[in-house]
Amino acid sequence: MRVLLSDFVLTSDSKFDIIKNGGVCFDEKIIEVGEGAILAKKYKNVEIEKLPKNSVLIPGLINPHVHLEFSANIATLKLGDFMLWLKSVIASREELQNRCDKKLLENMLQNILKSGVTTIGAISSFGLDLESCVKTSLNTVYFVEAIGSNPSALDALFSDFKSRYYEAKAAKSCSFMPAISVHSPYSTHPVLARHVLDMAKEDDVCVTAHFMESLYERKWLDSGSGEMSEFMKSFNPKVKPMTTAKEFLELFESVKTLFVHAVHIGDSELEMMAKQKNAIVHCPRSNTFLKTGVLDIKKIQNSDTSLLLGTDGLSSNISLNLWDEMRAALFMHQSFSLENLAVLLLRASTCEAAKALGLNKGRLEKGFDADIAVLNLKEIPSDVADIPLHIILQTNEAQKVFINGANVCS
Repeated sequence: MRVLLSDFVLTSDSKFDIIKNGGVCFDEKIIEVGEGAILAKKYKNVEIEKLPKNSVLIPGLINPHVHLEFSANIATLKLGDFMLWLKSVIASREELQNRCDKKLLENMLQNILKSGVTTIGAISSFGLDLESCVKTSLNTVYFVEAIGSNPSALDALFSDFKSRYYEAKAAKSCSFMPAISVHSPYSTHPVLARHVLDMAKEDDVCVTAHFMESLYERKWLDSGSGEMSEFMKSFNPKVKPMTTAKEFLELFESVKTLFVHAVHIGDSELEMMAKQKNAIVHCPRSNTFLKTGVLDIKKIQNSDTSLLLGTDGLSSNISLNLWDEMRAALFMHQSFSLENLAVLLLRASTCEAAKALGLNKGRLEKGFDADIAVLNLKEIPSDVADIPLHIILQTNEAQKVFINGANVCS
């Protein structure tokens, strides 16, 4: 058991309390959060650490959507247009896989940890990142991905998925949690999707899927037209959309699902997501670099759908730092006050992400896992209400990181 005392504690609880001169007492779980002087007196016989001036305690951040297997990309892939990017991914994915070795993956994971992230949702298309994700100190929700649309290859595609998923299940632990990804409605045959979603229901695991990332996808699913139609027909001249957007969403009924991007989601589709208690993962920089549009997060809020924040992968981003992602979102969403948007982004990266992933994390509150990031600001704003904004503006790395009460990064 130990106590950390800090100038401020940002709880990320239901009220989003900010405690001045506060502290947290914890072992593997959080035992108590409150005024520092009271905690220091109550727990005087345990290890007490007074953190430096301008320190802030926050829950460990959660990045629910990251593709680690493309971490070798710097300038290989084409940015600026989703279809040009997609074609470059198809052309270069084998090269990027070969360049993504264990040392690179471990460096990426360590940098993510240093930033104050304590949990990731890793999307694994090939299984190249399995060993690294098992070994890392980070909590990992490991989304084994199902992808493939060729009807004649469904048995082989499902067999390959099961092989990777069972390998992940064999490595399951309190910090490594196997899960399932259905890539997208344009790339995953609905029969394959049903098979893997049945497994998700049986194992009661979380699911994620890319959905309505681009206008190309919207046109393809709605009418079988546009540039995605030309791309698909280069593989099969008689190809047609395998599903409508509505039919795709219906596959996920009764499955807790994180839908990623959703930039071009329709009102009826958003209503379906809200009814199914799904979440949407916003990836601002990926959307910017691929020119797919801007997610209407006010519409998401009004639908009572949970909003999360993810970095996506280095295939469509320039860093996996969640603070960079938050700053990009501050520039992107001009209709919000900076103060309110900062709170929304921090909630999306802590308590809302934890809830969507089914984890007992994301809050500095009694009974929650002791995943804690210690930040140190260059200057504390005069108005306490501005602290969430300045946390985002001033932070790149955490001073210390605790996962389940253990100091894993200093």
